[in-house]
Amino acid sequence: MMEGLFPWLLNVWKYWQANLEAERFSKATLLVAPDGLGVEKLIKRFSQVLMCSNYLSEFCGFCRSCQLISSGNHPDFHLVSPVAKGKVITVEQIRACSNFAYASSHLSSLRLVVVKPAELMTESAANALLKTLEKSSLSCIFLLVASSRNLLLPTLVSRCQKWSLSLPEDAVIFTWLKEQTRKYIPDCAICLNSNAPLNTLSFIEGDGWKNYLLIEGKLLEVIKHDTGTFLELSTLLSRESDKYLSWLWYLFSDAQKIHFGLSYTIPGALELSTLLSYEQLYLQFCKLTLLKEQLRLHSTLNSELLIIDWLIDLSSDISQ
Repeated sequence: MMEGLFPWLLNVWKYWQANLEAERFSKATLLVAPDGLGVEKLIKRFSQVLMCSNYLSEFCGFCRSCQLISSGNHPDFHLVSPVAKGKVITVEQIRACSNFAYASSHLSSLRLVVVKPAELMTESAANALLKTLEKSSLSCIFLLVASSRNLLLPTLVSRCQKWSLSLPEDAVIFTWLKEQTRKYIPDCAICLNSNAPLNTLSFIEGDGWKNYLLIEGKLLEVIKHDTGTFLELSTLLSRESDKYLSWLWYLFSDAQKIHFGLSYTIPGALELSTLLSYEQLYLQFCKLTLLKEQLRLHSTLNSELLIIDWLIDLSSDISQ
């Protein structure tokens, strides 16, 4: 494995490296990368190589540019990201990076602006960036990093050369996990973490498996009409609603498979499939999908109240 890069990053990097060597890297590039792939390492490698004064497709590590980019103080590198968790990328931030793009480089032949995560730009910020890309200096490269191209303005996407990082196959992730940890790797760990290797490793080395079993157990108790666990489960789920609701989404998905005689990996799916019919499982699966999307689109909503509403509907639906 190339030092510093995860195996699933190598394919894109080799193409980027070839384009850098040929001096034909696009001045506006969009990298679509799902969460949990460690794309930060790819961005770091790209910025190191681009800023290096001695090589086109490698970095020496010794020149002044390499030392500055390593310390995070290179004057030709600019990162645009939300100022705090839960915030957006504002039009003021994009205007500031536009001024940066128009200026002459200090040490390197090119300047680099990284916008990450690009989907958090407001509409006015995205439009401002589009205007900058249409007029910006040829000595500046814009690298936009997003989890999905569908979350960006189509006109902005059309201006960029597009690259995508795919989620690795289970076998690739499992081999990598065995190299990283000696802890027990549950069969369903990769699935529960949407095939995101770094998230799966964190799940294994932290309290992920213990937390999953706790939430799974509480859900099964609720379905068995144990009302004492109702509020306890809603409180648990609201702590990290996106992650924990995704776990239940996969649980309901696996339980549906059992009704068709298909294989499954999540242990609680078998018991869940005996408690609910396929029709009941499918209904809750759809409602859970809508709940996840609602919380994704409207982060300011009270997640615990929405989760309680879903659990009330669940209890009502299965008692009919």
